[in-house]
Amino acid sequence: MDSAKAIPRHQTAIARRHLSKPISLAMADGILSDKSTLFDYGCGRGGDVARLQAMGYTAHGWDPGHSPNAVRRAADVVNLGYVINVIEDPTERAQTLASAWALARQVLVVAARSEWEARTITGHRHGDGLITKRGTFQKFYKQEELRNWIDVQLGTHCIAAAPGIFYVFREDAHAQTFLASRARQRPAAVRRPRIRQALYDAHREDMDALAAFITSRGRLPEPEEVPGTAGQLLSAFSSLRQAAAMLRGVTGSQDWDRDLERARRQAERDLLIYLALATFRGRPKASDLPKGIALDVRTLFGSYRTACSKADELLHGIADQRGLNNACSLSHVGKLTADALYVHATAIQLLDPLLRVYEGCARALTGTVTECTIIKFSRITTKVSYLSYPDFDKAPHPALATSLRADLRKLDVKFTDFRRSANPPVLHRKESFVPLDYPGRDKFARLTKQEERAGLLHETATIGTHAGWEKRLQDQGYRLAGHRIIRTTTATAPSAFQ
Repeated sequence: MDSAKAIPRHQTAIARRHLSKPISLAMADGILSDKSTLFDYGCGRGGDVARLQAMGYTAHGWDPGHSPNAVRRAADVVNLGYVINVIEDPTERAQTLASAWALARQVLVVAARSEWEARTITGHRHGDGLITKRGTFQKFYKQEELRNWIDVQLGTHCIAAAPGIFYVFREDAHAQTFLASRARQRPAAVRRPRIRQALYDAHREDMDALAAFITSRGRLPEPEEVPGTAGQLLSAFSSLRQAAAMLRGVTGSQDWDRDLERARRQAERDLLIYLALATFRGRPKASDLPKGIALDVRTLFGSYRTACSKADELLHGIADQRGLNNACSLSHVGKLTADALYVHATAIQLLDPLLRVYEGCARALTGTVTECTIIKFSRITTKVSYLSYPDFDKAPHPALATSLRADLRKLDVKFTDFRRSANPPVLHRKESFVPLDYPGRDKFARLTKQEERAGLLHETATIGTHAGWEKRLQDQGYRLAGHRIIRTTTATAPSAFQ
């Protein structure tokens, strides 16, 4: 990036109103925090750096076109966001990646434009990319192409964070901790105490943090795993075990024991899913496990060998299409069709462990698809699709915006955009996709009952698209008003379904 080129790379820098996707994702994943430093290698106009500094982060950047005199400095997190795709020389491209990696003390974030974005660009071929109308260069990457290129150039194993975005960890222990956190359930809501207890009330925030850890991991933490919380609680209790005993007392022993057993079972499943998926980048030796994960293994399974054996059984199940089909058929959450199971993204952790590994294999390929609303598990081939319905909660029959399909046999990712389609697919029976406690589920179910009574859902072959559904409404003499239907023509049926 240092040498002057005829191609005006600086013109590719975008002035954004918000943080870029790689930076936003790193923050959401806990990769970047206000306690870590960031260096933006190829920062363009410096929008990310300025916004992070305004938020209190220690952030700096350098760019050959816009900030050529800035100091290139080491940082905990280095962002190489949409830089390699504008470099037309493959050798310089690799040198840029290596230079950014040399500055990363903990994590390098690499982002490049995905192959499907090429459909929106007009230009002519140049090397392994194209020259755009503006005279700039762009290379578009397949997901596995980008992963393999990073791995080969740096001699490591990167992790897909999202389509076109990868994390490269300096220490494998940090990578394993991140992967385990992906498979772990979110902390359950802390049950309200049944009785007042002065000691609990005086340390409520720290006691709730302790309860959140226990319900997430199925065990007591070591003091170093919750340093702030432990420091406060150990000033009032002789041990964290005594503090947990207090929690049991104030929440009710039966409720606490039931919650703890449920948490332990969930933690066991989460750990098996992590260990199954860890195979793809090389499962660590027992001696190399981060301490927290080693404690999870010892508490939940007794030995690493036992845990790995069970994880292998789970992973091998992905190769059995009949077993996957059976798991889909028996799922207590989601909408089952002849060829797939459709599940709302919020319900993923309610699925059978085999289906969670199935989705985890897809996510290892694609990274997190942040726009995903519905996950489609194919029952016929090993493919998982991430479907985006931006208006799922508001629209009675939301239209499909985008689909990202991961083909696990071919290691291929296919993106389809329906946002400009005049006749996109639409959803019906929204309550069937979501868990029982999903906000608005009752409203969704009431609409379905109204539409069933009106005979609108009987012929499913013709109502799966926007045009087909609108025609059905018109032919039957109805219109939608929010999540209810109203009769538009005179009929013997009621004028409105309440």
